[in-house]
Amino acid sequence: MMYLAEAAPGSHPLTPVCGDQSVSLLVLRFYYCGFTLDTLASSSIAILVTMAIAFFVASRLRSGQPGKLQMVLELLLGYVRSLVRESVAEDATFIVPIAATIGLYILVANWLEFFPLAFSTYVRAANADLNQTLAMALVVILIVQWYSIRALGFGGYLRRFTKPFELPIWARALFVPLNILEEIIKPITLSLRLFGNIFAGVLMVYLLSLWFQAAIYWAPLSVVALVAWKFFDVFFVGSLQAFIFMLLTVMYFGAAREGLEEELHAAHASGSHHADRTPAPTTTTSN
Repeated sequence: MMYLAEAAPGSHPLTPVCGDQSVSLLVLRFYYCGFTLDTLASSSIAILVTMAIAFFVASRLRSGQPGKLQMVLELLLGYVRSLVRESVAEDATFIVPIAATIGLYILVANWLEFFPLAFSTYVRAANADLNQTLAMALVVILIVQWYSIRALGFGGYLRRFTKPFELPIWARALFVPLNILEEIIKPITLSLRLFGNIFAGVLMVYLLSLWFQAAIYWAPLSVVALVAWKFFDVFFVGSLQAFIFMLLTVMYFGAAREGLEEELHAAHASGSHHADRTPAPTTTTSN
């Protein structure tokens, strides 16, 4: 029974680096000079497994009949590549390895939860810690902001916060605070969505293990419920959350280009109007 059980969720012991350095944010306390050792250990295991899978597939690549694992990964990579082309741009190929790596890492980290993680206090579900999911979300949003400045220019990047672009300028100014707030909320919602679903799964496993401990005659039913929930939570919910995080990453890159088409259309319209007003050259003939 304890093979699939988890330790009590919700506690991640903090290892301080330079004392109790923290900032109170009313609803929580942010420690900026410390780390949670269990999350680092769990994420390191997930990183090593992800790299092992990637190197294993790369070492067995062949141009002929691909293996099953290679076929699955090629199918997923092809889907990410087509998603980037349709949602962002044809030339935004650098997004493909970012989104694919994040998706694969989250998938591996979630699937590892099927195995017993209670054998050590330093190994927990990696994505059940908000520090982990928030760090990934912040990295994604920072890269998105850099790409937006690169694609639109700094002026176009600032102009993006005045959408919707079809409104007059005075009306667009009213939407600036809302657009800024939307950009700030993106990493929060992206991290909380993954954290909340994974943490809820860990909590459910813990509650089912308590059911077994309450009375011995509940043991058979509790074992069946725990195994069934583990399969559903890890392989369905875990896979779905990895896909959603990867999908939203690509969508955020696509949203970072908002306003580019309007600028190109305006420039094209201005060029056409100028060409229409340019008088045609006159030719003279002499007898």
